[in-house]
Amino acid sequence: MVSLQLKPNFLAPDVDEVGSKRDDYVTTNETESAFVFNANHNLPLIEQRKRLPIYKYRREILYCLEKNQVLILVGETGSGKSTQLPQYLYELGWHTKGIIGLTQPRRISAITLANRVATERGETVGGSVGFVVKFLEKTSDATAVKYMTEGILLRELLTDPLLMRYSVIVIDEAHERNLITDIIIGLLKKVVNKRPAIKLVISSATIDADTFADFFKANSSIILSVEGRTHPISTFYLNNPCADYVKEAVETVWKIHKKEGQGDILVFLTGQEEVLQAVSLTKDYISSHDDNTLQALPMYGSLTHKEQLKVFFAPEKGVRKVIYATNIAETSITIPGVVYVIDCGFIKLKWFDSDSATDQLVVVPISKATAMQRAGRAGRTRPGKVYRLYTEEDYEKLPDRFPPEIRRCELSAMILNLKALGVSNILKFNFPSPPPAKNVLAALETLHALGAIDSDGNLTKPLGYFMAEMPLPPMLSRMLYMSGSMGCSEEMITIIAMLQVETVFAQPATGQGQIKARVAKRNFEVAEGDLITMLNVFTAFVENEQSKQFCRTYYLNYRNLNCAYELREQLIKLAKKHLNLPLKSCNGNVETICKCITSAYFLNAAYLHYTGVYKRIQGGQDLHIHPLSTLYTLPQPQYILFTELVHTTKLFMSNITVIKEEWLSELSSHYFYKTNV
Repeated sequence: MVSLQLKPNFLAPDVDEVGSKRDDYVTTNETESAFVFNANHNLPLIEQRKRLPIYKYRREILYCLEKNQVLILVGETGSGKSTQLPQYLYELGWHTKGIIGLTQPRRISAITLANRVATERGETVGGSVGFVVKFLEKTSDATAVKYMTEGILLRELLTDPLLMRYSVIVIDEAHERNLITDIIIGLLKKVVNKRPAIKLVISSATIDADTFADFFKANSSIILSVEGRTHPISTFYLNNPCADYVKEAVETVWKIHKKEGQGDILVFLTGQEEVLQAVSLTKDYISSHDDNTLQALPMYGSLTHKEQLKVFFAPEKGVRKVIYATNIAETSITIPGVVYVIDCGFIKLKWFDSDSATDQLVVVPISKATAMQRAGRAGRTRPGKVYRLYTEEDYEKLPDRFPPEIRRCELSAMILNLKALGVSNILKFNFPSPPPAKNVLAALETLHALGAIDSDGNLTKPLGYFMAEMPLPPMLSRMLYMSGSMGCSEEMITIIAMLQVETVFAQPATGQGQIKARVAKRNFEVAEGDLITMLNVFTAFVENEQSKQFCRTYYLNYRNLNCAYELREQLIKLAKKHLNLPLKSCNGNVETICKCITSAYFLNAAYLHYTGVYKRIQGGQDLHIHPLSTLYTLPQPQYILFTELVHTTKLFMSNITVIKEEWLSELSSHYFYKTNV
């Protein structure tokens, strides 16, 4: 292993003013020593680049990549690996051999990094530096450095299996071990075996380098380690666990704002609902104290691009930003000015149960690696402070890291992509971490039931290939395909777009506001269920010219509705240009829409048991209607189906549609048949 070590100066971390005056926090040092860097944002960009740790060792990095086909780059947070490495490759002339491609796990990471690199080069995005993310692209024929999400690279592998247009591929933030990350790394191993000229860089701040070194041991590979630019970080824990970490986070924000010096605050929460609740509570604090020196901003994945970029803009003079974010802000994204980090200690993860064939979204405690990653956001430009809303004893009990996503999620979409790439035997495919065989079997059974593969495991024509080409989960892809022949494709595209964003119904923090929101929701609710209710909401939104006032009146989330509108337009373009899908409307025939939903989600059907709970037809699990569902307060229908299960105190069904029993045998006769017992 080659290790490039910087020589840091050593400083004792600052004494925390808030921590010394609060009774419920104790303090410890997260970083005993740190590289001291006096950032000067008034310096020219070239001078700022030279002060990054990676700059000093650019020759060694380029030499190792020149002599080896695979470079595993362990660069700590702040080292500059995400922005500087592609520029070094460009300056050395690698772009003349092909595009320099860099993948990111999230849209916003790819967009912001491309903007940063373009700015450093004195250009606008779309010239020599561009990006491609789902439904958004800024590239040109001159683009030599391309940032993209991992899903985009997977799509490119479908059309160009050897990536002949590329000279270097950089897989950034590989430590997250997303499902697509592991698929791509497995596919890239085949590419580097077939194309000795292509170079591969696997980069991360907390990567398990030895795992990937063993995986690529047959290839010419090397591990490089570069220390990052991390300032001293003081870490504070709660003395006692808190009952509500959202409220505790908001209270901690307010105390930091009142007692601490300059610097913005970044708060990590688990999902959009918690983020919006925290923003609302903070605004209540600001209003009740008549304090205009604090600005609360949300940050989550389904937020529109324009709204996401607001967190990067400097606030007015004398105003402090507080950003409430999901794990989207853990890696790659550096929000300028952040000095204080508040970590709730939890994260949302998908977990697949092969016995019940359900992919459940569960809130679980974070891992130590995630906690370290979140803490690293505080020490990017100056000494920072981290407030963990859990005890130090609880931190010691956390796992070192989570299992890779490929070992804990539903695999049907992954298998569909691999089948489209010509991988016939999934079990023999070389994964960095092989998935459980029972999960693979469950996914193959699901795809066979959906008609995407035949009894020999090959993609069917045209349905299987259609589903593989669509950037959607298999059930949604089948639903869109069936809508063409059933004459309701326009409605299905709307429903699919609405399912891609989080809830469109606002959830006020006050009790009176919640009552008004519930009453307003009744204007759209129908007995057929949540998906038809979503369709009604979107239709009314468009008929009212996408008005913010309309959303305020009916307690709707304007951001999410606007995002759904943009996604719908992109889906229509995709359907017209590539898939030859006929765009038809059923003109309000609700039964046709419900039948089309049933034709795709029949695996998720449930019936009302005589005990008063719902039983899933496949598996027989006890299921319950989610309290936020349209059907929660209505008489219970006999047969329903759902798009997602949420596991909290019970297994709750969300996005429910009411169906008729005979539709199951009519639309999925290969799977269901009626019998007399």
